[in-house]
Amino acid sequence: MRRDVRILLVGDEGVGKSTIITSLIKESFVPHVQHVVPEVTIPPEVTPENVTTYIVDSGAGPSDRPHLESEIRKAHVICVVYSIDNPNSFDRIPTFWLPLFRQLGVNVPVILVGNKIDLRGGEVTNEALEDEILPIMNEFKEVETCVECSAQMPLNVSEVFYFAQKAVLHPTAPLYDSREHVLKPACLKALQRIFQLCDANKDGVLDAFELNEFQRKCFDAPLQLQELEGIKDMVREHLPDGVRDNGLTEPGFLYLHTLFIQRGRLETTWTVLRKFGYAEDLRLTESFLLPKFEVPYDCSVELSPKGYQFFTDIFETFDKDKDGALKASELDALFGTSPGNPWAGQRFPESTLVDETGAVTLQGWLAQWSMTTLLDHKTTLSYLAYLGFPEEPRTIALTTTRPRKTDRRKGKVTRNVFLCYVCGAAGSGKTSLLRAFAGKPYRETYEPTSKMLSVVNAVDIDGSEKYLVLQEFGSKYEAETLRNSKKTDLADVIIYVYDSSDTNSFSYISNLRQQYSLDHIPTLFVATKSDLDLAQQRHEVQPDVYCRRLGLQLPVSVSVEQGQLADVFHAICSIAMNPHAAIPGGDRSLTSTERLRMYITLTALLGGASTGVIMFWRTFLRPGGAWHAWTTPWASWLFGRRDS
Repeated sequence: MRRDVRILLVGDEGVGKSTIITSLIKESFVPHVQHVVPEVTIPPEVTPENVTTYIVDSGAGPSDRPHLESEIRKAHVICVVYSIDNPNSFDRIPTFWLPLFRQLGVNVPVILVGNKIDLRGGEVTNEALEDEILPIMNEFKEVETCVECSAQMPLNVSEVFYFAQKAVLHPTAPLYDSREHVLKPACLKALQRIFQLCDANKDGVLDAFELNEFQRKCFDAPLQLQELEGIKDMVREHLPDGVRDNGLTEPGFLYLHTLFIQRGRLETTWTVLRKFGYAEDLRLTESFLLPKFEVPYDCSVELSPKGYQFFTDIFETFDKDKDGALKASELDALFGTSPGNPWAGQRFPESTLVDETGAVTLQGWLAQWSMTTLLDHKTTLSYLAYLGFPEEPRTIALTTTRPRKTDRRKGKVTRNVFLCYVCGAAGSGKTSLLRAFAGKPYRETYEPTSKMLSVVNAVDIDGSEKYLVLQEFGSKYEAETLRNSKKTDLADVIIYVYDSSDTNSFSYISNLRQQYSLDHIPTLFVATKSDLDLAQQRHEVQPDVYCRRLGLQLPVSVSVEQGQLADVFHAICSIAMNPHAAIPGGDRSLTSTERLRMYITLTALLGGASTGVIMFWRTFLRPGGAWHAWTTPWASWLFGRRDS
């Protein structure tokens, strides 16, 4: 809601614009005032809505025209003043003033102000108002209301500015069609969504508990029992289907808000809309969907326990048949308060676990949100808002992890969701590996990957559940991703996949590794199609020797077609949790304990030759030392690697 309101008074000469402003400020009639009074600023603490209010006067003479047009363009609301003893001043409202605003391209609320009712004894004639004002309001929708006042008595002067403020802060136009006497479509849709969010058990009725929670959220106070019964009685009287099972139905909820608006209590409906994140255009604000949430460099984002609990609860709420899975219709209902499925066009639910009917299981549901949070936490944040996360700040549903470099330096990973890049030549079996991880059946026919493919699943590591995300890029995007250091820094593990039956498959990943700087990423080589005849790779060394020279474990052999996966996903997750053991060329970030252990080992091997040991230590084992020397045959022999 805006924090200031600029009110402009316009009208023909002599209608009393300046006198009305002076009467408000002085709280009494001032007989002689200047032609145009200076701009008045009213501080927020003395206004009902607690907003700074600027009141601007204007002249109607030819010399005043430039200033008048400038102020019309700056105004938030315009009060068109006419005098009840001057019919011509009223007639010029629809023939001159309102067309002028439209001509200047101004579309702000307009309040009609009838001054000098003291000339008819201070009486407000509602019947006359309806006969004269309604035709104007029907033609000019920007006209909010009409207020009659007397600056001389003074009478209703403060009401003029109250309604002007209200027209800006709680406008009618976005909510209500005055001609048809119904809620406008955008307002109707917003209130329907709010009803659905407040209907916690999704039974189509707001019971006493849900209504109290709604009242507490919007107005910071619960409903008294007598008030609650009074509301239900009033709705039941005018709309029989508005109450069911002693609770308020959606039609009843909408009827109440229609009644609030018709009775001029727009602030009630606007308070509700704003509490649920809606702006004046009845769209959810960006600040509501994406509250401030800083993610330091090299850190990742995961769901917190509160986030996992929320997504578990909403899964169970919409699993109407209680079969432990969400079918398409249940997913549609779940996303009914949002723009739709956030993974549309992303091969969902191919990316996660489903049951035999294709419905998403709870494990698959939580895994999918874990992946979404890791790859694009802003989507998760916005959907927490769409789906009605009950606590504020909503950011408590997320948590940021410790930087990856810190994890690797300390040798202990504290994260629970890991990202793994899967690289390899076309046809090497990357997609089959990803499908197997997501529990999908093997496909005989080969389909090249045209765009990035991501899958997720949970992996049990020593009784602790971790989520692993595998990403394959396809040849079109692979180079683009790997040359981008910001993207490669996000990877916890990189898998190089080659077809063990294809003589040229290994050369592709060897060239890939040499072309890009990827040796800071923990690495695993995977040999696919182990059920076929092993081919001699056309490379300077064979894969096992290649891995030994890099100080990595030997390639893991798998056959997706035969279902022989050799626990490869467990191995990937273990590497993500113990990254220092899988850095190509040796770990450059050993812990102090590990360096001390190697120092003692070298001392024993070299028979106490302290000077040589110290030099070797400074050159090779100190942090940042030339660790690559360990890949030489001498170093391999020294540590028992005689087969390299």
